[in-house]
Amino acid sequence: MKVFRGYRNSNLAAHCALTIGNFDGVHRGHQAMLALLKNEAQHRGVPSCVMTFEPHPRDYFAALAKKPELAPPRIATLRDKLTELSACGIDQTVVLPFDAQLASQQPEDFINHVLIAGLGAKYILVGDDFRFGAKRAGGYAMLDAAGQRLGFDVARMNSYEVQSTRVSSSAVRQALSAGDMAQVASLLGRPYSISGHVVHGRKLGRDLGFRTLNLRFSHWNPAASGIFAVHVSGLTDKPLMGVANLGIRPSIDANDVNGGRVLLETYCLDWPAALGDEGGYGKIVRVELLHKLHDELKYHGLDALKEGIAKDCDDARAFFRYMHSETTRQTTRDRI
Repeated sequence: MKVFRGYRNSNLAAHCALTIGNFDGVHRGHQAMLALLKNEAQHRGVPSCVMTFEPHPRDYFAALAKKPELAPPRIATLRDKLTELSACGIDQTVVLPFDAQLASQQPEDFINHVLIAGLGAKYILVGDDFRFGAKRAGGYAMLDAAGQRLGFDVARMNSYEVQSTRVSSSAVRQALSAGDMAQVASLLGRPYSISGHVVHGRKLGRDLGFRTLNLRFSHWNPAASGIFAVHVSGLTDKPLMGVANLGIRPSIDANDVNGGRVLLETYCLDWPAALGDEGGYGKIVRVELLHKLHDELKYHGLDALKEGIAKDCDDARAFFRYMHSETTRQTTRDRI
């Protein structure tokens, strides 16, 4: 998949079949929309294209109003969003910076300058709640009328439901906030995961006897937080079992190397000897959050913190034993 920052790029295809949205999480509703987009693109002989925004428009308006609480928690980083869009077979993605110019652009100008002159859209697929332009003045009816006038097709996709539940980014955020990772996986169609480069941290974990893989994020307000049993991919041929802390580490000084920023710290229950002590640094790993053990806790002293981590490791091992036994039972039933 080709990724473009902005739509003014000579390497963009002359025409495309396009969908527009934030696509936070790339959940099953998004996946159904992307499958339809691919089919329409193939029918017209043009590449499939996703236009998405960074930052999230609500992040922009929250910052403008100086009310960070108005910004929605994010399901995925931009890296993970692009990875999932690529996995869905999309040909190209345009990441449009959401700034003052875009926020104030009139709907008609967005259609003429961005969709037609910029992207050469021949087909546009939107969701049932799609709005665009300054003050969200544009909608499906305006886009459809413009298509009839300017020569591009417009389609609207209704809500997607799983077990009578409307699949939406809001529903995924709610499930993540509640720590219901089974429901999250049902809505996403896959386990929830976060990826990134392993970076150096304070190295407190090795002093405690629990060496961790650190993923650090800038300006990210994740929808999930707490302590999780996880699978780690990217270090060996098979996923490794582990325990992860996603959050701001309330037991650690906020003035430490992470500066109170969100960090994903993962301890692998069985570290591969072949990697050596420093073998994780610089690698891109994917951490699947399978089961929430509890919220972040504030421990009073490093001894208490060490005891808490040890208990989390025991609880994670118990979870993996249970998961293995359930898988074995299901395999036996399938054979019968």
